[in-house]
Amino acid sequence: MKFDIFTLFPEVFQPYIDASIIKRARQNGLVEICLHNIRDWAFDRHHTTDDTPYGGGGGMVMKPDPVFSCVEDVLGSDFSIPLILMTPQGRPFTQQVAKELSDFPHIALLCGHYEGVDERIREHLVTDEISIGDYVLTGGELPALVILDAVSRYIPGVLGDPTGAEDDSHASGLLEYPHYTRPPIFRGWSVPDVLLSGNHAEINKWRHEQSIQRTAKKRPDILEKYKKEHIE
Repeated sequence: MKFDIFTLFPEVFQPYIDASIIKRARQNGLVEICLHNIRDWAFDRHHTTDDTPYGGGGGMVMKPDPVFSCVEDVLGSDFSIPLILMTPQGRPFTQQVAKELSDFPHIALLCGHYEGVDERIREHLVTDEISIGDYVLTGGELPALVILDAVSRYIPGVLGDPTGAEDDSHASGLLEYPHYTRPPIFRGWSVPDVLLSGNHAEINKWRHEQSIQRTAKKRPDILEKYKKEHIE
């Protein structure tokens, strides 16, 4: 799967994509990540990518001309590629959205910055808008990394366990069950006997029950939604 990321700060991404699961996915040719510095398409002497807003007010706004030029030079006329703007005004990012995006062989992420982007970018260039939460960040780089990571986990071969993404919290509609590893007893705290039993049917049953209990305690709103979808 290919990710084109349009940003004013490509250096933010490199440490993360050069580590852990994303690094291995890139090395194995499962994920291709291309970073594009929007400043390279600002052709004035100062490579200006922002300006003051018409009508007054604080902050700066990303100019349309370098953004359009950058995106159009990279993506060309392939309108089948989703171009997603990172913005707190976008639709909420969820596990289901991550899975939905993983079905595309190629997606593009546009990182907003400052007070946001010129509205003409939103109206005539991007195809989708996503928010990772009801709060404001300095720029869209962190949200883009979140989406890159979450979507990549659904790409076959990226995770060591082929069903790993399906077991993650929220993937099934519930929070994930507790995990334990060696030693079996640590400071007097024992691993539940069922996990040492070798009885996979009982282990699966225990894990499902634990997921329900954990969701009820931590996120009862999610449990209510799960009950409506699976019981009613």
